[in-house]
Amino acid sequence: VQLQASGGGLVQPGGSLRLSCAASGFTKNYYNIAWFRRAPGKGREGISSITTTDGDTYYADSVKGRFTITRDNAKNTVYLQMNALKPEDTAVYYCAADGEIYGLGPYWEFDYWGQGTQVTVSS
Repeated sequence: VQLQASGGGLVQPGGSLRLSCAASGFTKNYYNIAWFRRAPGKGREGISSITTTDGDTYYADSVKGRFTITRDNAKNTVYLQMNALKPEDTAVYYCAADGEIYGLGPYWEFDYWGQGTQVTVSS
């Protein structure tokens, strides 16, 4: 499985960005696709996940109500719409996938990772 994250950039507080995670090499129907982020000086934080079969979603409390995760199975792409961005959302964002676990598990349970995309929220 290969994952390609894109869509990061510089945005002002209160602004929006949409990240994309394009996947390839799937060998089964079920995958759990998640977004993690790593802010400067902090550990990796799981922020949202979605399953490829039922579309079940999970959100960390830090982003609930502001971020929305969706999927387009025809394009094998998962999106993270980020609204009302705050300076504390500044981080490198990664997408990850796993064919076994469910929900926002710890990062070490995800087998496949894309490269990161930088999101900077600053005026």
